Amino acid sequence: MTTPDHQPPAPDAPHPPAEPQFKDRVYRSPSGVAGGALLLGIAAWLGIDALLTGEGRTPWVALATLLVLVPLVAAFTLRPAVHANEQRMRIRNPFRVITLPWGTVEAFRSGYSNEVLDKTGTKYQVWAVPVSLRARNRAARKEARGQTRQTRPAPHPAAVATGPVRAQGDQIIDELRELVEARGKDPQAQGDVSVRWAYEVMAPAAAGAVLLAILLSVA
Repeated sequence: MTTPDHQPPAPDAPHPPAEPQFKDRVYRSPSGVAGGALLLGIAAWLGIDALLTGEGRTPWVALATLLVLVPLVAAFTLRPAVHANEQRMRIRNPFRVITLPWGTVEAFRSGYSNEVLDKTGTKYQVWAVPVSLRARNRAARKEARGQTRQTRPAPHPAAVATGPVRAQGDQIIDELRELVEARGKDPQAQGDVSVRWAYEVMAPAAAGAVLLAILLSVA
C-alpha cells in the first residue's frame, strides 16, 4: 500500500468578525468635563468635612447628599461621550447608552441641541456635543474676517482661508455625517438600535434620595 505524498488541504477555518480599521473616535465636551471635575471637588471637600467633623445626624445627611449629588453631577458632566468607529456610533447620555449602527442613522439635526434620528424617526439627544450659540457667533465673525481678507491681495498663499470656519460642535456633527455617508450602506454597519439604561448612575442616586428623605423627615 502506498501513501499519498500530501494530504488534501483542510477546510478553511471560520474567519473572526472583521475588526474596525481604526479605534473609536471619542467626542466629549471639554467645558463639561472641567465643570464637572470642579463641582465634584467642591462636593467632596464639603462632604468629607461634614462626615469627619459633623455631629448628630449631620454625617448621615452629608453621606446621603453625596450619594445623590455625585452620581448626578458625574452623569451630566463627565459621563456624556460619543464613541464612533466604522460600524456604529455609541452615545453615552446621562441616563442612557444608545448604540446606532450607521445603517440605522437617518439624519442629524442641530438646533438648540444636537440630535440624531434613526430610520424609524426616533430621535436621541447627543449630550456630549452641546450647541453653543456663542461659539457659532464667534465662528461666524472669524468667517466674516476671513472673507474680508480674501478680498485683499494675500502676501502668501497660506494666508488664504481653506474653508469655512465652524464651531467645534458643528465640526463634530459634520464628521459624524461624513461617517454615515461613507459607512451607512456597508453590510458590517447594519443592525438594530439598542438602548440601555444607566442603572449604575440611577441606583446610587435613588438610594441617596430615599436615605436623605428619611433623615429629613425624622424630627
